[in-house]
Amino acid sequence: QVQLVESGGGLVQAGGSLRLSCAASGRTFRSYSMGWFRQTPKKEREFVAAIRWTGGSTVYADSVKGRFTISIDNAKSTVYLQMNSLKPEDTAVYYCAVDLSAVIRTTSLPYDYWGQGTQVTVSS
Repeated sequence: QVQLVESGGGLVQAGGSLRLSCAASGRTFRSYSMGWFRQTPKKEREFVAAIRWTGGSTVYADSVKGRFTISIDNAKSTVYLQMNSLKPEDTAVYYCAVDLSAVIRTTSLPYDYWGQGTQVTVSS
């Protein structure tokens, strides 16, 4: 079993920054990919960014490209999402997830484990 715990969410003004963290614990695995998704009450869960465990491969949604950066610290089993130039439309609950196939995926279904989510609210 794998536990994922997100942190770092909060309230920020438009143009501000936040850094989300997702710490994994429990089962150890040799290779994996991790992703960030977000969801609002009016929208389905949408892909934000993903990274392979090596850190060498990343993918971003067009809506966050150039503003968000995903990174990984394997020693700490933690993935980060640095969010800059935040906009009100970035307001959502952000979830991290791990895919044990180690393939970078932009859809939520293949991911094996999910965190509980952290709220990000961007005021205008």
